[in-house]
Amino acid sequence: MDTELARTFLTVAATGNFVAAASRLHVTQSTVSARIQTLETTLGARLFQRGRNGAELTASGKRFLRHAKHLVRTVEQALHDVGLPQGFHDVLTLSGRIALWEGFLPHWVAWMREAAPDVSLRLEIGFEADIMQGLIEGTTDIGVMYTPTSRPGLVVEPLFDENLMLVTSDLARGWPEEGYIHIDWGPEFHAQFSDHFPDAPPPTVVANIGWLGVQQLLTYGGSGYFPQRLVRQLIEDGRLWRVPDSPQFKLTAWMVFPREGSATLKSALDGLRTLARDEQARL
Repeated sequence: MDTELARTFLTVAATGNFVAAASRLHVTQSTVSARIQTLETTLGARLFQRGRNGAELTASGKRFLRHAKHLVRTVEQALHDVGLPQGFHDVLTLSGRIALWEGFLPHWVAWMREAAPDVSLRLEIGFEADIMQGLIEGTTDIGVMYTPTSRPGLVVEPLFDENLMLVTSDLARGWPEEGYIHIDWGPEFHAQFSDHFPDAPPPTVVANIGWLGVQQLLTYGGSGYFPQRLVRQLIEDGRLWRVPDSPQFKLTAWMVFPREGSATLKSALDGLRTLARDEQARL
């Protein structure tokens, strides 16, 4: 079977509609429809129920999902295994939000090098949509993110809770203030922020990565909400200050992984759980 058909099927399953799948695959909607029709003809079964709300997997589609993921994963694994360095017996791919690569996931890499030195690691930075896509396609083994979505065959497990705190480069600026940078930490953060600050003016600067916001604050001044573990040292060094009497918001970090996995995957997950407990204890 053409793996491109399987990838298209997985993309439609991940996005929930043909239009979004076409955009992500950089093809036309008619191309996506033609590929799915070819796949359905080949399998002799209808894979999606089309409707106003998008495309939902049929019972046959749900059964094929596992096989499609295995097919794509097998091809990816074959391509990677050919180039595995001598002495390595397995490969594992982890993709995570950039904020979680700061101060947390690098510790996991060190843990894996100690616990499984014969496993080759592929490390990636991504946003939720792309990470979930990789998990569904089987090209990503573990995703670490803030706002996961539930998908068949995947486990969504909480790792630890971030404490988002409002910090400023200058206490004299007060708050609200024009230099506030709104970081897109996801819908849960937006809801909490709106509840506590219903009268706050629209932000003039919005960033989708916390690192960008921190650099802006350190270079040009301002304020913003960031995970405590990211700004802890900057506060201790006197480069940033917490805004007095400002509320803290909770943001959960999650890991997402296939329900059925190898011994390598299970070991990697145990490492993340161990480090998450340590991280939670520090907060």
